[in-house]
Amino acid sequence: MDLTLIVVLVIALALFFDFTNGFHDTANAMATPIATGAMKPKVAVGLAAILNLVGAFLSTEVAKTISGGIIREGSGGVLITPELIFAGLIGAVVWNMFTWLLGLPSSSSHALFGGLIGAAIVGAWSLDPVDFGVLLSKVIIPAVAAPLTAGLVAFTATKLSYLITRRYDGKPDGRSGFRFAQIFSSSLVALAHGTNDAQKTMGVITLTLVAAGVQADGNEVEPWVIISCGIAIALGTYMGGWRIIKTLGTGLTDVKPAQGFSAETSTAATILASSHLGFALSTTQVASGSVIGSGLGRRGSKVRWGTAGRIALGWLLTLPAAAVVGGLAALLAHLGPVGIVIDAIIGLAVIVAIFWVSRRNAVSSHNVTSEVAASGAAVKIKRNPKPKRKVSL
Repeated sequence: MDLTLIVVLVIALALFFDFTNGFHDTANAMATPIATGAMKPKVAVGLAAILNLVGAFLSTEVAKTISGGIIREGSGGVLITPELIFAGLIGAVVWNMFTWLLGLPSSSSHALFGGLIGAAIVGAWSLDPVDFGVLLSKVIIPAVAAPLTAGLVAFTATKLSYLITRRYDGKPDGRSGFRFAQIFSSSLVALAHGTNDAQKTMGVITLTLVAAGVQADGNEVEPWVIISCGIAIALGTYMGGWRIIKTLGTGLTDVKPAQGFSAETSTAATILASSHLGFALSTTQVASGSVIGSGLGRRGSKVRWGTAGRIALGWLLTLPAAAVVGGLAALLAHLGPVGIVIDAIIGLAVIVAIFWVSRRNAVSSHNVTSEVAASGAAVKIKRNPKPKRKVSL
């Protein structure tokens, strides 16, 4: 197969992964404001799409981590080829689609890393290509520390929010101001998501260009790569990802505006810090940790640990599962052009099948609001009744 054609196929698949990343992770920013009624569903995802696009232009540190960090090339590593990158992306896309079908907020980041790692290991028939030092410091440790940190910050912020506004206890519209604050805080999360997640696809495309000899330095990201990745993740975000919004907005805890504001600010702060340091963080894990922390921080709130356990299990399985699929795709890619065609056909068939199954129990902006609103019913704002005037006789 012509090198130019395979490079085009890899870039197209990478952008499709970016698209799935967008609708997979919309819930990170918009599940809680939708749950509390701070924003209408379509308005929320539209705003998130715009801010994801803007965020994609603000940083390229994470892209450099992927294009020149986790996978060793050359002596003692593996010769990274566009075929191997294509196989790794197959693993990431298939896992993203499968977890979306289950409504499971898994990590698109770890799916991508897993797919690439599995393909690289099969390509070299050795573990040598994986720089486990970078994997540990830039991926594994942040994956453990970030949700715990975000949860602790959200717990503290929720406690402070209710402490500061305790004079409004018992008043039905006493904390309504937090709904307006949520518009700002959820927007900040969407912006932060663009600075982190869009970079990962930029790194993959840059890695492909370097492997194909089109680009010499993996530490530079071409402007057209930044623009295309920003547009792809923004379009995916606008699609909504309603299944995962429902899980994150209602499955973990009943969300009130003060909680939502605390969770969103904690998520944004953690993601922005990680983007600055070049950590390829899972925004899904951070958002979930923040929601749990905010649930623990509100007196009388309950965290649904069964749902949290399912999500945690998904986190544990994501990297190895995507690695297995990426490795199997790499085995087929070794067959040459025929293997690439088989990979593409199987991948497309799986995606279409998952989408077809999802239609049986479709979730959209039209039916997610009523279910999500169940978790925010307790915060429905009603105006205090006007005091009755005493009539003197």
